[in-house]
Amino acid sequence: QVQLVESGGGLVQAGGSLRLSCLSSGRTFSRNAMGWFRQAPGKEREFVAGISWNSGSTTYADSLKGRFTISRDNAKNTVYLQMNSLKPEDTAVYYCAASKVSSGSYYRVYDYWGQGTQVTVSS
Repeated sequence: QVQLVESGGGLVQAGGSLRLSCLSSGRTFSRNAMGWFRQAPGKEREFVAGISWNSGSTTYADSLKGRFTISRDNAKNTVYLQMNSLKPEDTAVYYCAASKVSSGSYYRVYDYWGQGTQVTVSS
C-alpha cells in the first residue's frame, strides 16, 4: 500500500511562487511514475504534470508549460511541483498521484492518491 501526503500549499499573491511536495510511504516509490492533478471548485479534476520513475520523461498540461516544473528525489521518496508566475486561475486543490504503469495525463492510470493541498492565488 502506498500513502501519499502533500504539503506546501497556501495563499500567495498573483505572480508569486509555491513549491508543493508529496511524500510517499512504502518501498515502491522509485518504481512508480508520479503525477500532479488539480481540481478547482465546480470543475473536473485536471492533469497538471507527470514524471517517470527515473525522471527521464516529464509531461505537462499544455496551458502550464513554462510555469510549472515537476521533479522527484527517489532517495527522499518525494515528488515536487514548482509553480511560478501563479495566476488566480491556478487556485485549486492539488493532488499527488502514483502510477505503476504511466506518468500520462489520464487519471485512471494512477493507482494511489493523496488527500490534496489547497493553493489559493489572490489577485
